[in-house]
Amino acid sequence: MAQPLHDARFVTSASNVMQLGTCHAEVAFVGRSNVGKSSLLNALANQAQLARVSKTPGRTRLINVFVTGPDRWIVDLPGYGYASGPKDESKAWQTMIEGYLLGRKTLRMVFVLVDAEIGPTKLDHQMVSWLQTTDLSYRIVATKADQVKPSRQLAQRRDIATSLGLQAADIAWVSSQKGLGIQDLRKDIASCLDL
Repeated sequence: MAQPLHDARFVTSASNVMQLGTCHAEVAFVGRSNVGKSSLLNALANQAQLARVSKTPGRTRLINVFVTGPDRWIVDLPGYGYASGPKDESKAWQTMIEGYLLGRKTLRMVFVLVDAEIGPTKLDHQMVSWLQTTDLSYRIVATKADQVKPSRQLAQRRDIATSLGLQAADIAWVSSQKGLGIQDLRKDIASCLDL
C-alpha cells in the first residue's frame, strides 16, 4: 500500500478563498516566511519538487492547493512577516490568510510552523493567539530541528512549548533535511484527512 501523501500533486493557486472549490477534508500550513513550509511539504510527500523552494523568503504569495488521496487537500498559505513586501500587500496577505482559515468548513487542522532554532517569533505568537480566538484546531510544528544542537534539543523543545502555553509533547519536532519526525507528522496529517 502506498504511503499517505506520496500521491500529492499541485491543483491550483488562488488569491481569494472564494476562488477555491470544495473538497472532502483539508489541512493548512501557516508560518512566517522562511520557516521551511515548502521544504516540509516536499518531505511529507517524498517529492523533491512538489512545492517550490526558494532562497528568497516570502515567495508563496497565493493560497496553494495540493490534492492527496480521494478529494483531500493540503493547503500552503503565504508566509507572514515578509519584510520586503509593501505594507498594503502585507495587509492583503493577512486578509487572504484569515479569509481562508475562517471560510473553509472542511478545514480539519492548521499546522503552525515555527523555526526550532529561533523559537516562536512575535508574529508566531500573534498567529497562535488569533487561532485561540477561533474554533479552529491547530498544532505547532517546529521545523529545521536538525539546526538545534543535540545537547539543546530537549530544552529547546520545552522552551518553545512553554512560550506557547503547551507541553513539549504537543510540539511536532521535524527536520525536512534529515527526515526527523516526518513519518509521524505524515501520519497525523493522514489521520486528519481520514486517509
